[in-house]
Amino acid sequence: MKSYLFPGQGSQFVGMGKDLYDNNEQAKALFEKANEILGFRITDVMFSGTDEELKQTRVTQPAIFLHSVIKALVAGDSFKPDMVAGHSLGEFSALVANKSLSFADGLILVYKRALAMQKACEIQPSTMAAVLGLDDVKVEEICASIIGEVVVAANYNCPGQLVISGSLDGVSNACELLKAAGAKRALILPVGGAFHSPLMEPARVELEAAINATHFSEPTCAIYQNVTASAVRDVAAIKANLIAQLTAPVKWTQSIQAMVGDGASEFIECGPGKVLQGLVSKIHKEAVVSSLA
Repeated sequence: MKSYLFPGQGSQFVGMGKDLYDNNEQAKALFEKANEILGFRITDVMFSGTDEELKQTRVTQPAIFLHSVIKALVAGDSFKPDMVAGHSLGEFSALVANKSLSFADGLILVYKRALAMQKACEIQPSTMAAVLGLDDVKVEEICASIIGEVVVAANYNCPGQLVISGSLDGVSNACELLKAAGAKRALILPVGGAFHSPLMEPARVELEAAINATHFSEPTCAIYQNVTASAVRDVAAIKANLIAQLTAPVKWTQSIQAMVGDGASEFIECGPGKVLQGLVSKIHKEAVVSSLA
């Protein structure tokens, strides 16, 4: 069974999508529609901006969404997923790919999400850190032991790789304890704030209103959502999980394991980079991984 995976923040690069724009009329029309919807030429930043410009959350999230979704849409009849999943932001791309969301509605929600997350980051300075070489349970225990600060497990990326998220002091203190407990690395990440933590609550409230006001259709195939790490088809559940995702962890390891358990044998990454292919190979060594051409 074919599973299509859609990447999240961190997979962006300057020049992403330019080949699609230059060589495919349908892709060009969709990119131009996106420029119109957003009210600025995001394609200029994607194709020829600086790394710093592209790294802004308000640009990064819609840019990755556009690259991923347009790739899927121009693939035509050859794009027939049996199941889909997306890492964080990638869930919105996956929901356009399985026809639960329209292109325009998906883009508008992603942009609103990016702005709301940016705003939440400005309310309280916060950060994330990658932890390598420790069991998930040990990382969770150490995070829970820190009193008076917010620090939680945020991204279960693959066995031995977990990202934590929280207040500046909370994450810093956790990193020291994690290294003392035997972590190979506990490295602060260059991100705008504590994504997938309780500190994103203001963004969750803002996005909840936008999601509840948006029409979702019944998907053509199940999406394995970050919050539940299980197959979801029910529209009400899809919306609830998307809202909860902002303050809840991304259960990527568990999602891939569930997809394999439900018959997935081939994983195709649709979007910029190859981050998810690398994670899948670490989660399930027998998996066949590739990029959508």
